[in-house]
Amino acid sequence: MSVSERPHPDPAPEGAGLASLWTSDELAAATGGTASAAFAVEAVAFDSREVGPGALFFALTGESTDGHRFLDQAFASGAAGAVVSVETAHPHVLVGDTTVALENLARAGRRRMGGVVIGVTGSVGKTGTKEALFECLDRIAPGAAHRSVKSYNNHIGVPLSLARMPRETRYGVFEMGMNHAGELLALTHMVRPHIAIVTTIAPAHTEFFDSEAAIADAKGEIFQGLEPGGTAIVPFDSPHRDRLIAAAAPHAARIVTFGLGEGADVRAIEILPGQPGGTFVTAQFAAGRIGSGEGQVARTLSFTLSQPGDHWVANAMAVLAAVDAAGGDLEQAGLALAEMGGLAGRGARMRVAAGDGTALVIDESYNANPASMRATLAVLAETRAARRVAVLGEMRELGDRSDDFHAGLADPIMGANVEALLLVGEGMTPLARALEGHIELRHVPDAAAARDAIDTMLKAGDAVLVKGSNGVGLSRVVAALAGRA
Repeated sequence: MSVSERPHPDPAPEGAGLASLWTSDELAAATGGTASAAFAVEAVAFDSREVGPGALFFALTGESTDGHRFLDQAFASGAAGAVVSVETAHPHVLVGDTTVALENLARAGRRRMGGVVIGVTGSVGKTGTKEALFECLDRIAPGAAHRSVKSYNNHIGVPLSLARMPRETRYGVFEMGMNHAGELLALTHMVRPHIAIVTTIAPAHTEFFDSEAAIADAKGEIFQGLEPGGTAIVPFDSPHRDRLIAAAAPHAARIVTFGLGEGADVRAIEILPGQPGGTFVTAQFAAGRIGSGEGQVARTLSFTLSQPGDHWVANAMAVLAAVDAAGGDLEQAGLALAEMGGLAGRGARMRVAAGDGTALVIDESYNANPASMRATLAVLAETRAARRVAVLGEMRELGDRSDDFHAGLADPIMGANVEALLLVGEGMTPLARALEGHIELRHVPDAAAARDAIDTMLKAGDAVLVKGSNGVGLSRVVAALAGRA
């Protein structure tokens, strides 16, 4: 049975929402531990600062810290119970290894979920795609969709997100990341998606891979966790498309391509600027693919995408392909895409005070690699403004080619008609040299210096793009600018 033919679980009966996320008996059974007392929890956390009333606190032990040190703090914040490897006076489940216990609880959470699970990975766009997909599915089944929050996509974040999934969930969306070969394989076998998406393959974590093809192979590991009858969703316009299709073929009952190029199964055939700052899109679904039966005509869906940029249009095609594969309502999904706001650090926009007027800030501060830098500079180029300003932080984990990748941003910056440029971090030195004498440019060592510099640069009517690797800390620059709003 294909994913699109799977019967959706019946809506939870009235009052089912009152059920606890986990009881102490369920926790003990799932983790192989021993409960000290009877308790029930409504949430799961491993960071004591995120604990609220009724939460379960996992006392994880790492190289630099031990969660057992924060037990008193967690219970003072309202924790109902904890999973520990050392006995405590607080209500708890005692296990041999709390990290292994979290993984086991994640698998138990996945086993009890009877709906459709979607996994998302890629070098660029996975968090935005995950969030957009959640917005669509939550509109289709209000309150019955679940997703990994923030960018919880690693060996701790993925099991945490599974452990947090309510038992009555109809749609679960999980982001999976990696920076070494083999990491995604372990995650996808835990998530066991019915639908697996690869968004984009691009230079990222190249410090750990010798080629983009190797990155594609590592991302293609997601397909090995597909459930029988599952669907693989692959970027049509990628030079690694055929490599990804080959990786999916042994594991997927159906392979669907998405993108902008002619021949994609889910394709944007019309892209027009929308107001304010969005995009009007007509998507075409090839006949005989996904929800269409063989011999049926191609279907189209016209909608307004709240985000600008071709990269967001491509992401939206992946989202719609997944919604269709899951048997969801495409028209409802289109409405959700129109109403989705910008994501903090990933395209959120705000007006801030500048001179005798305001400036537009485009917040792309969460992360950066060469592909996402080019995509967001293209968005800046299309943004109406008296002057275009870019605050760009260094891109990390690019290995031996880091200098070339940074210097290679010179052309897209000039092509975007950027008039004032603020570069942040030592890694930006090759770009500063490439642009010296061609543009108004300042180069500062860190985010603190950037925060001070942007105050003297900002003018009324500016459009300001802020983007860099997360470790650079440009979110602090955005926060300072937001304080001027």
